[in-house]
Order: sequence, then structure tokens, then C-alpha cells
Amino acid sequence: MELKLLDAQGQASAKVEAPDTIFGRDFNEPLVHQVVVAFQANARGGNRAQKDRSAVRHSTKKPFRQKGTGRARAGMTSSPLWRGGGKIFPNSPDENFTQKLNRKMYRAGVCSILSQLAREDRVAVIESIALEAPKTKLLAGKLQAMGLGGKGESVLVITDSLDENLWLASRNLAHVLVVEPKHADPVSLVHFSKVLITRPALAMVQEMLG
Repeated sequence: MELKLLDAQGQASAKVEAPDTIFGRDFNEPLVHQVVVAFQANARGGNRAQKDRSAVRHSTKKPFRQKGTGRARAGMTSSPLWRGGGKIFPNSPDENFTQKLNRKMYRAGVCSILSQLAREDRVAVIESIALEAPKTKLLAGKLQAMGLGGKGESVLVITDSLDENLWLASRNLAHVLVVEPKHADPVSLVHFSKVLITRPALAMVQEMLG
């Protein structure tokens, strides 16, 4: 598989060889779905608390007599069948949403995503990206000169070293995310329209997923 090598003006000056084991796989939609769902579930925290029938505020008095009313018998108003009663299976703050995902499956899912992005011409390589000052305008200008980050287009920049200037300059760009290869998660790869990766970072990705 060959990826485009862009210059500062966004022109494809050459081609970069990329291994087919990472950028030439078939798209496995069920695996990609499982990887993305598991990643989102593992990032989820149990922050909801609901009350069961023993925790709701209620009276223990029987609401009405057992027989003769024509209504279903009831012992107390905390029943989950009653309005204002407790939940049958309440959510708790210590609820665990994690899903187990083998490392081999995770790597295969990420490679499947990268392969599909390469087939759709959504991945490009650049020699390096650096800024002289932590200015958002500088980073936006660089991306605009390369034809990236236009209206409605989001860009994921994967760089080998995320220095302070680059990190500070990217914070104010809502549709641009700059990360190191180890933080390029499957959700971001699926979400962003374009992926721009530096040449040293590409070598790091090959070492991680190879």
C-alpha cells in the first residue's frame, strides 16, 4: 500500500510505502464495531445513582385494605409498580461497564480502520509539523495551505512528538485534534474526516501494530 506524501502546499510530492498488514487489510465491519463500542464502554464511568424500594422515602403503612376494594393488593407505596416507588434494578455509582477485548482483536480492528481510510484516500503523510509559536492562527494556516480543515472537514493529526507549541495551538480548533501515535484511538480514527500523520509517527504506528 502506498500513501501520499504531502508538501507544505498540500501537493502529493511522492509516495510512501506502508505495509499491507496495517494499511492493506479487508474491512471487517463487525470487528470494527466491537472495538469502537468496547473502547467507548471502557471509558465510561458509573456516575448514576437510583434508589431501590428500600431507599425511597415512603410510609410502611398499607395503602388500603387487602380485600373488598376491587384493586390489586398492595403492601406499601415503595413498590416499583407504584409511581414514586423504587427501581427494580437501580443504577449504582460503582456500576462496571468495561468490556474485555483481546489485544490481537484491538490491533486488528485499528488496522482494519486504517486500511479503509487509506482506500478512501483519507490518510496522508507529511515529513513533520512544527510551529514557531503557540498560535492557533499558525496551525490553521498550515492546514489550510495543505487543503485540510475546510468547511465541515475535521482533521486528526498524528505526530511523533507533541510539543507545547503544537498542543497549545490546536486547543482552540474545534475540528482538529493533535495526538501522539499511542493516543490514536479507534473512535477518533472513525470520527475524523482526514488523518494527517508525520513520517516518524508512521514508523511508530508500524512498530506498534506490526
